[in-house]
Amino acid sequence: MNRALIVIDVQESFRARPLWETISDLKIAHQVGRLVRLARQAGDLVVWVLHSEPGSGDVFDPALGHVRLMEELDRQDGEPMLHKTSHNAFTTTSLQQLLTQRGIQELTVCGIRTEQCVETTTRVASDLGYRVTFVIDATATNPIPHRDAPADLSVADMLADPRTLSAEEIIGRTEYALAGRFATIATVEQLEAAAAPKA
Repeated sequence: MNRALIVIDVQESFRARPLWETISDLKIAHQVGRLVRLARQAGDLVVWVLHSEPGSGDVFDPALGHVRLMEELDRQDGEPMLHKTSHNAFTTTSLQQLLTQRGIQELTVCGIRTEQCVETTTRVASDLGYRVTFVIDATATNPIPHRDAPADLSVADMLADPRTLSAEEIIGRTEYALAGRFATIATVEQLEAAAAPKA
């Protein structure tokens, strides 16, 4: 086994935010669950990563109880759980040490948010020499308001603003930015088909 699945920030914190209703895939946990099953069947390591902002008083503050896996997901004994405080999953965790100790050379990444923590982790992993597969439909994100939009903009006003970048546009841009440079782009269905027994 020299592969690992890195599941990034698929946590209840996001469901606790008003912005959750705008997420690109409300069933993201289902998609991620398919990848987890696939990884376990292949004997690959599954690494769970949660984003944490201790003392922030918001949904990423562990004291509020939302920094936990989405309820649809199950972590098995022996599967590492890391807590990060940076956008990527390497800088503030022992992820690289863990992967090195286990001889991991190839990563599959998924999670929330597509262009933020998942993409940033992918770029760092590529620079560190890992072969990375970015599973585009096992990531999810929200629309992003324009940089000049008010900080207290309501969800409705953000969606009505023509300058807001849609989740679909963000995912598309991430795919173009990563493909052929930092990662191979794949879908859950493609990976399942590749792993299926040949007739």
